[in-house]
This record gives sequence, structure tokens and C-alpha cells, in this order.
Amino acid sequence: MKKFLLLTLIAMVTVVSACSSNNAKDNGASPSANTESPSNSEAAETGSSEPAGTEYSLENDGVDQAALDEALSQFPATVPTKIVTTSVPLTEMLHVLGITPIGVPTSTNPIPADFDAVPRIGSPMQPDLEVVTKLEPELLLGAESLRSTLDKSLEGIAIEKAYLKTESFDDLKLSFKALGTYFKKTGEMNAVLTKILNKENELAKQAEGKTLPSVMLMIGTAESFMVMSERSYLGSLVKKLGADNIATSVLKVTDTYSPINMESVVAADPDVILVLASGDHGASEDKFQKEVEKNDAWTKLTAYKNDKIRILDYSTFGVTSINNVEKALGDIAKYFYE
Repeated sequence: MKKFLLLTLIAMVTVVSACSSNNAKDNGASPSANTESPSNSEAAETGSSEPAGTEYSLENDGVDQAALDEALSQFPATVPTKIVTTSVPLTEMLHVLGITPIGVPTSTNPIPADFDAVPRIGSPMQPDLEVVTKLEPELLLGAESLRSTLDKSLEGIAIEKAYLKTESFDDLKLSFKALGTYFKKTGEMNAVLTKILNKENELAKQAEGKTLPSVMLMIGTAESFMVMSERSYLGSLVKKLGADNIATSVLKVTDTYSPINMESVVAADPDVILVLASGDHGASEDKFQKEVEKNDAWTKLTAYKNDKIRILDYSTFGVTSINNVEKALGDIAKYFYE
């Protein structure tokens, strides 16, 4: 049954990308998470490592230089003009940088409207080789989490490829900086990075002298709800803010998504519960309410008694997005301090 639930979750997110314990996902999304995938473990490892009190700036943006150099080393020496991308988050980044690809992924997750006329090349995991070949791209840009899958799908096709991480908060900054640097879009890149860095500084000051809550993160699948670790996109945002995710500290889960053990959850008793639910991608808010009604254990939790259970907007928290990350951080911080 557990395996079935996990597979259901993966299917749900395959639209975007980054999901589950170690499977490939869609590309772009995160339940979600996350969306693109296996690199959930990498996401956790690349979580915030900056010491408390660090003030970010364009000169100290928190992006690991070695990781940036490694990412840039994949790109061809001559900057291409004909690019196809299989990743929703990377497609969004290209749009922000003012770069128009000649092919974008087919996905239920949002592609910039300016790219409506750009040919769809198929799913993030299995692009249509006939379409890709006809477009004659000079570079294929994909999610690192889908590297092995895409390499296998593209066997026999002579094409330059570059893979970037898209699953966590830190992944977004790293990959966006890699693209902005490589394509020499410094102005566009710095404008977006500055907003994100300012938000990080603002939230760090807001947290000074305050005790952050313990948090449980949940995602609804078509069949049930699961708990999310810091390896998920939402988990990486909570980790960035410095809050205690009980999935890691108390429940000791090792996978990105794990079945909920209510006995353990009651023992952990989180201060805040954040629920990522979407009727389009999994369980709806109504389904969560029914879950609470049929299991009295939920009413024993501090989060329930204090009205600290929040249903998150899938469009903001369900897909890793360079455009939405500033808002996502700010919204979660409000839930912590309200």
C-alpha cells in the first residue's frame, strides 16, 4: 500500500518535476514538489549553510562558487541561440532573462504566456525525439534530477546538453545565476537576485530574538496525505527560514515523502501544520477537512487547537519557481509569526 501511495504521488507531480524519494518527476514542480527529482537528497545537502547573521548581497549571495563553476562547465564554449528546454523551472528562468527557446516542455504546470507560440517538445522526462530533431537545437537544457532519464531518451541524437538543479531554494539561486552568467544577462539576473537576497535579509532580521515554531509539512495525494521532509521544495523553504521540521527532527523520516503515522505526529505535536493540497494535482482542501473529521487525533494537536493549520496555494508552493520564491518565503514567514 505504501508503495502504491508513493507511485500515486510521483504521477501527480510528474507534470513538473521534482518529486519523491528518489524518482524522476516532472520538471518544474515541486510537490511537489519538486518536481524534478532525485536530487532531493542533493537539495537537502545544499541547504543553507551560511552562519547566522549573514547579510546577503550580490557579492555574497550564498551561491556556492564550486557548484556554480561545475554547472557552467557543462555549457558549450560558444553560446548557442537555438535552445530547447525540458524543464518548467528552467523555462521560466530563460523567460526572466529575456531568452526565448525554440522548444519548451509539454506540462500542466505554467509555461510563460510569451512562449505560447513556442513548439512543445513533449514531457520533461521523455521529450518527443522527432520534434526535437526537427527543431535542430544547439543545446538541450534539462533538470539535473532527470539527467539519467533524459540521457537515455536522447541516445543516438547528437546534441549538446546541460543539466541544472531545480528542486530546492538554493538550487533555484544556483541555476538562475548559472544561466544569467553563461548567457551574459547580468542586468536581468542581478535584478531578480537582488529581490531574493533582500527578502532573505529582511526575514533574517524579522526572526531575530524570536523562537521559530515546530512545523509539519503535508502534501495531499489522490489517495491520502503524506509528510514532507526538508528534501522537498517546501521543506527547503522552511529550512531556509530556520524553523524545525518535525519530519527531520522528530519523525526521523529519510524519504522526501512518507506516510503519516498519527501516533508519532501526536507525540511530536507541531506548532504549525502546512498542507500543500490541490484538486488538480492531488487531494483538495475539502479532502483534508474530511481527514480531520474522521480522525480525532488531529484535534489533539497544538496546531489544530491554536488554528495554525494552513492550506497552501499550489501555484506558489507546488512548483519550484524563481518568480514565486520571494513570495513563498514571505508567506511562510507570516504563518510562523501571525
